[in-house]
Amino acid sequence: MGNSSGAEGSGEQRAAVRRVTVVGAGLIGTSVALALRSRDVDVTLSDPDPASLRLACDLGAGRPLEESADPSSAPADVAVIAAPPAAIPSVLRASQDRGLAHVYTDVASVKASVLAEAERLGCDMATFVPGHPMGGREKQGPGAARADLFLGRSWALCPTGKADPQAIAAITEIARLCGADPLVLDAGVHDRAVALVSHAPHVASSAVAARLVSGDDAALTLAGQGVRDVTRVAGGDPAMWSEILTHNAAPVAEVLHEVAADLAATADALRALAAGGSAEEVLAPVADLLERGRSGHGRIPGKHGTVQRPDYTVIPVVIPDEPGSLGRLFAAAAEAGVNIEDVRIEHTPGLPLGVAQLYVLPAAVDTLARALSADGWSVHPGA
Repeated sequence: MGNSSGAEGSGEQRAAVRRVTVVGAGLIGTSVALALRSRDVDVTLSDPDPASLRLACDLGAGRPLEESADPSSAPADVAVIAAPPAAIPSVLRASQDRGLAHVYTDVASVKASVLAEAERLGCDMATFVPGHPMGGREKQGPGAARADLFLGRSWALCPTGKADPQAIAAITEIARLCGADPLVLDAGVHDRAVALVSHAPHVASSAVAARLVSGDDAALTLAGQGVRDVTRVAGGDPAMWSEILTHNAAPVAEVLHEVAADLAATADALRALAAGGSAEEVLAPVADLLERGRSGHGRIPGKHGTVQRPDYTVIPVVIPDEPGSLGRLFAAAAEAGVNIEDVRIEHTPGLPLGVAQLYVLPAAVDTLARALSADGWSVHPGA
């Protein structure tokens, strides 16, 4: 399907990227800029919304790209176009006509339609390497940006056969500078892959969350971490996701059709059971779906891309629901020399506290539990 283009192991010379222009100061564009600034790359930013541009610059993501800059000034090494899929081809063409950079990339989550329109507009495909960092949040705007958003994530590169090798090397270096793992693959393969692992799951999450609109207060009071996990991404911008789905309609529809078939079979089985059917006779589709679901979940790569994830132990710690409490907890773990691999927060309705579920390697459980207890935390290992 694709391959990581790791220069370190192959002796391939890495491209030097010192100056980057980011066109679009939203969540992804600002996160890219922040990551590059953390590696001492000179970054300039532009955005049609002056408020977003000011905020991104105030966050330290770079300095504004002056529209009145001297046309004879040297182009940037790379221009990263962080715009909606429909806008990318025209922004690319305008940026190339202006001579904004030597090499161009984008960060849209769809690739085939962007490539086709860029070709139609006569963009220079030798200097354009479409990209897609597999990192994001349900929040939008520069205020939600993070320098570590792409750390350890895959970064898809979908160059056409017209792309210069030097251009591919430059965008590969952009991914590495942002802490991501570059992966080269065909645009159509990319779109089918993200339909399976991103776009269809977002629609499924929204379908579950939509059911909560009609839920009564008593039901919502019982909402725990399970429903929060399933519906987290449903908090994304509907307009943005409508555009994404429009550009990847067929692959997403295929996945959703299969999901719908599984859900329909499960619903039919449960109705038959409720009508007095024998559980042994009617629940086979339910058991099959649950078993396949567990198997599929086990295939999701874990930390650092490992397919076989270590079995973490969960340590529940009671924390006050107040500013800084989670930071103090993490600081105490760091002082104990223990790495927290993951964390989940359970809030206690009606009480000013919650439970932080700390995921750590089994060998670190006793060390962390003793250190936190000694520091005054209410620790409940084994609970």
